[in-house]
Amino acid sequence: MSRRIKRTNQEPRSRDERKESRPSKARSAKAGPRPGGKPGSKPPRFAGERAERRPPKAEAERAAPAKPVEALLPTKVQTVTVTADENNMRVDRFLEARFPGLSFSHIQRVVRKGELRVDGKRVDSKDRLEEGQSVRIPPLKLDTPKLAGELSEGAQKTLAALKEMTIYEDDDVLVLNKPAGLAVQGGSGMTRHIDQMLEVMRDSKGQKPRLVHRIDRETSGCLLIAKTRFAASHLTGAFRSRSARKTYWALVPGLPKPKQGRISTFLAKEESEDDTIMRIAQHGDEGASHAVTYYAVVETAGNKLTWVSLKPVTGRTHQLRAHMEHIGHPIVGDPKYFNIENWQLPGGLQNRLHLLARRIVIPHPRGGFIDATAPLPQHMQQSWNLLGLDASRFDPIENAPEE
Repeated sequence: MSRRIKRTNQEPRSRDERKESRPSKARSAKAGPRPGGKPGSKPPRFAGERAERRPPKAEAERAAPAKPVEALLPTKVQTVTVTADENNMRVDRFLEARFPGLSFSHIQRVVRKGELRVDGKRVDSKDRLEEGQSVRIPPLKLDTPKLAGELSEGAQKTLAALKEMTIYEDDDVLVLNKPAGLAVQGGSGMTRHIDQMLEVMRDSKGQKPRLVHRIDRETSGCLLIAKTRFAASHLTGAFRSRSARKTYWALVPGLPKPKQGRISTFLAKEESEDDTIMRIAQHGDEGASHAVTYYAVVETAGNKLTWVSLKPVTGRTHQLRAHMEHIGHPIVGDPKYFNIENWQLPGGLQNRLHLLARRIVIPHPRGGFIDATAPLPQHMQQSWNLLGLDASRFDPIENAPEE
C-alpha cells in the first residue's frame, strides 16, 4: 500500500516541485481517461494495492469543529416524512443516515421495542420505507461510554485483526480490506462481525467508528468506515448523492457480449423459508427498485472463463450478483445465483464467490478524495494464477459513465 498527498488548490509551485510531481514512465505507459477525467488523459495503472487521500491544506485548516452529536439527537418524540432520496431505504439505514451518532445496538433496540413506528405500525429494521410515509421517532441517546482502561486479551486480538485489515486510516476515515466470510453486520446466530469488532475502537468520549455502507458476507474488499460523527454525515451523504465510485472484480463463465455494456433492470426481494434472493422485476412491482450496473471484460481465459470489472451506479442488495446472472454470466462460486446446469468448475479453482470490492473513490469529508484499492483475496489470486490472468492490466471500467 502506498499513500500520496496531492495538491488540489491553485498555489504556485516551484520548478523543483513541478519536476517532482511529473508522472513516472510506468504510470504513463497506458493511455485512457482517469475516472471523471478528460478524454486523452493518462489513467492510473490501477494494479497494485493503494490508498490515497488528497485534501487541500487550506480547506482542512478551515474546517469547522463538528457539533456534539448529542445536540442532533431528538430529546422528545418527533414525526418525520420520508423524502424521495430515502425511498426504499431500510429502516435501520434510515436512522443511521438521519442520526449518524447512533450505535447499531441502539437502533435495533428502539425498532424491536416498537418505539419507532411507520404510519402508526410496528416495523422490522430490515423493512423498506416509501416516500411520503410518516416515521415516529422516539427520544434517542448515545450509549453510555465505557470506562477507559486496558483492553482485554480478546479485545487486543480484535484490534490487531482490524489493523491487519486496514488499507487506509486518518483521523476521520478508516478503509478496511474485509475478508470473505466475515459479515459486516450481525444477523441470526452471528456472533462475530465488523460492527461488533469496531467496539474495541471506541474513543475517550465513547464514540465508536460507524458503518456507512455494506458489502455481502462472502464478498471481500474495500469497506469504508467513519471514525467520527462529522465524517459519517458527509460520507453517508456522498453515497446517497452517488458521489462514491466503486469498482468490483469478478470471474464469470463464458464471454459476455458485447464486451462492455450497461445492465438496467428493476430488482425486488424474493423471500422463502430457506433463502432470500433478488429477482428481476417490472417497474411498478411491489418493492421493486431500479438498478444500474456497467460491466467491462478485462481479460479472458480461453472461452471458458472471463475476468470482468463492474461499476454499480445504484447500490441495491445483491445487485451485481443478480445482474450478472440476468445476462447469463453468473459469478463463479455464487451459492445464490450460479445455476448453469452441468457446468464444471475447472480443476484447482475453489468453489467460493469470486467477487472483490476492488476500489472505492469518494470525496473526503475535509476535502480532496479517498482512493483505496484492495488486493485479490487468496482464493481469487489462486484462480488468477491458474488461469494466467494478469492483475496489472488496465481496467477498462475506468471509461464507464458515472450515471
